[in-house]
Amino acid sequence: MTTAAHERYRRLKNRVMDALAVACAILVISPLGLILFYLVRQGLVALNWNFFTHLPAPVGQPGGGMGNAIVGTLELLALASVVGVPVGILGGIYLSEYGGDRLNDWIRFWADVLNGVPSIVWGMVAYAIAVVPFKTFSAYSGGLALGFIMIPLVLRTTEEVLVLVPRSYREAALALGLSHWKMIARIVLPTALKGIVTGVLLAMGRVAGETAPLLFTGFGNPHWNHSLAEPIAALPQQIYVYAISPYDDWHRQAWAGALVLIFLVFALSAGVRLLSAERSKR
Repeated sequence: MTTAAHERYRRLKNRVMDALAVACAILVISPLGLILFYLVRQGLVALNWNFFTHLPAPVGQPGGGMGNAIVGTLELLALASVVGVPVGILGGIYLSEYGGDRLNDWIRFWADVLNGVPSIVWGMVAYAIAVVPFKTFSAYSGGLALGFIMIPLVLRTTEEVLVLVPRSYREAALALGLSHWKMIARIVLPTALKGIVTGVLLAMGRVAGETAPLLFTGFGNPHWNHSLAEPIAALPQQIYVYAISPYDDWHRQAWAGALVLIFLVFALSAGVRLLSAERSKR
């Protein structure tokens, strides 16, 4: 084979592999695109002002909305962040700045294992801790269950971001006389702040659509929630209840709720992408 023929053959193989890679990528994202298209088509027809501001209608009656579930989801995310963010960040700081190699390896291993634990298990744990002793379902127990899910993800993300901070920053701060904890608080954490926020948003997007833990904890509420010590409605749980009902209007609202939930997760994911892009430019 001549040099020119070999070059043409090599370019042909390259084009074939490029086309194969593009075809595989399209094959992967096509189901997601079709699902999103169907969700938008089914959900948009049910979206109106009443959907965002009204309570669910009585059983079997058309109309109403999911205003209480939307607010409840935001409340649960706030409660989950109160539980998961401080513990996860402090755990990530410990792994990055303190501890021995053997202990840190075990902590990383168990954090990775906990990341794969089914969410319904966390719901059962929160049920045993916060529901059974107080004999009531509540927003607190729902936030606790979601916070448990957030902890290992925030912990591992925080550690990875802190490790990326150049060691020279730490050495310079210590050389200027700063104590270890002041060096972490004033130099390391501010430098890695955007990465830590990215990890927190990623964890919030992870738990925003969870339904199973809330079946054991938040339980659901057809009314506005006036106390965090009472059962609370949430979008994922409300969608589940409406989807398995025999009423067409509830099915329509379930699609609308799923669309709102998708856009909530999309907004959190977009925030992660924006922060990641800013970090890559630095």
